[in-house]
Amino acid sequence: MTKKAIVLLSGGLDSSTVLAKAKHDGYQVYALSFDYGQRHDAELDAAKKIAEQAAVAEHKVVPMNLRTIGGSALTDDSIDVPTQESEGIPATYVPARNTVFLSIALGWAEVIEADAIFVGVSAVDYSGYPDCRPEYIAAFETMANLATKRGVEGNPIKIVTPLIDLTKAETVKLGLSLGVDYSLTVSCYQANSQGEACGECDSCRLRKKGFEELAVSDPTRYAAS
Repeated sequence: MTKKAIVLLSGGLDSSTVLAKAKHDGYQVYALSFDYGQRHDAELDAAKKIAEQAAVAEHKVVPMNLRTIGGSALTDDSIDVPTQESEGIPATYVPARNTVFLSIALGWAEVIEADAIFVGVSAVDYSGYPDCRPEYIAAFETMANLATKRGVEGNPIKIVTPLIDLTKAETVKLGLSLGVDYSLTVSCYQANSQGEACGECDSCRLRKKGFEELAVSDPTRYAAS
């Protein structure tokens, strides 16, 4: 029987690597993206291209307007995307985003009888988000299997985090070994309508660092300054 997995696919470097890893591990992949009111549609456009290239079983884009609560530079235009490193949890943290996204993924996983949910969080090279930590993932998995028919019936759903202990360079190395085309991906928090990156936000800095440390060519398209 074919194993099924939901993969949270933002269109960025990490989630695209995770999608390739799920396929490599023998899962039939169902990609899940969210149109949540983020600053741009470029990453969703990228997600659609990546899902198509990967020939996933199905790709859903779920609309939900997190701008109605705001509280993040990604969902509130009155909050600037920081271009300098800062202490603590950055302004780009979206309140409870991973919990919301994983909950929707959990519901779909039950419907299609998926065995796993793959998510591209990292506790090494990350921006300080509390919902990217191993203890959060472990807690969510426990909750998921207390709250679902599958879990109660003894057929638990796994939350799989292949990148949790990897640096960005190690993530890029993994992706390249799996044939990921990083030129299709968009990681920038404030990319323009052509998908060109700013080169200054936290996400851009971490992405640059990964390619530089690995000493491989960076296919990221940057906006002209």
